[in-house]
Amino acid sequence: MRAHDVSLSEEDAEELLAAGEECTDRLSGLIDNLLDSSRLATGAVQPVLRPVGYGEVVATALSALDTREPVDLDVDDRLPAVPADAGLLERAVANVIDNAVRHGGTGRGLPEGAADSAFAPFQRLGDRNTTTGVSVAKGFVEAMDGTIRAEDTPGGGLKIVLSLPAAVVPESEVVR
Repeated sequence: MRAHDVSLSEEDAEELLAAGEECTDRLSGLIDNLLDSSRLATGAVQPVLRPVGYGEVVATALSALDTREPVDLDVDDRLPAVPADAGLLERAVANVIDNAVRHGGTGRGLPEGAADSAFAPFQRLGDRNTTTGVSVAKGFVEAMDGTIRAEDTPGGGLKIVLSLPAAVVPESEVVR
């Protein structure tokens, strides 16, 4: 676009700007994940826990994602509030959803029995194996005394199960 000897139509220029913006957003996300991984590795993540409803977290996580793919989620209204740091939980949920959107419909999926490898940091199927570190989503959830695991699904694919203990608070105090 900076070349003086090239003439672009307005449509081509807009397309190039959109591609540049998308790449910048991806790079920014990668940098954020690297910084978060570093904070997790050094124990610098200190969650501030308060009762949080999953509906609140999922809605905020979805609004933060920049995806052209439709995302269909169903959060059961009967789920109890959980003691969580809303920001960390939102980032963990957004990370899981973003990975599902970007990688869920491609490739052959994980081989049976390889679900645990889904939480290796910065790894995808076929990458070299690492035994150190932890994924950002897993690190955030574990920092809040929760668990996150991947389960094989029949016929291929993966189900991510995120669990936090139920909060013991009056229903009137739960932010939904």
